[in-house]
Amino acid sequence: MAGKAMKTLVAYFSPTGTTARVAHAIAETAGADMQEIEPAVPYTSADLNWQDKKSRSTIEMHDPASRPALAKAAAVDGYELVLLGFPIWWYVAPTIINTYLESADFSGKHIVLFATSGVSGFGEAAQGLAPSCPGARITEGKVFHGVPSRAELEAWLSELSSSSSTID
Repeated sequence: MAGKAMKTLVAYFSPTGTTARVAHAIAETAGADMQEIEPAVPYTSADLNWQDKKSRSTIEMHDPASRPALAKAAAVDGYELVLLGFPIWWYVAPTIINTYLESADFSGKHIVLFATSGVSGFGEAAQGLAPSCPGARITEGKVFHGVPSRAELEAWLSELSSSSSTID
């Protein structure tokens, strides 16, 4: 419905806190609700050591069928727009994001991705996530290299609004 703000959720996975800081800033700027994507078994520093071929994150990311368990399923009823955030791992979303998308019915929802990364872009993230949320519209949003200013977030959210008529 034109002119009406859509109910928005900021859902995020943040094993180190970096993506959480960005997610909180986005939710505050957008006036959105928040939901943390929590693994059933939290990641340790050793789990996140991408240089260790035997670390949990490395093993998961080398197995596209990997679905780390969630502490709780997605709660997306009533939301029309989901701003979905995660760190970029190996040029894609961590496989726990697939688990999250598969834990609820996202059909009819617009999912806009945002990510945090030191240097890389989205890579194949949207393509890797699309099969996990049939019936949803999934689009790349923005990769943040650090915590954005409020002005940067307002500009991004305004751009989303004008291009998709989903945020007012």
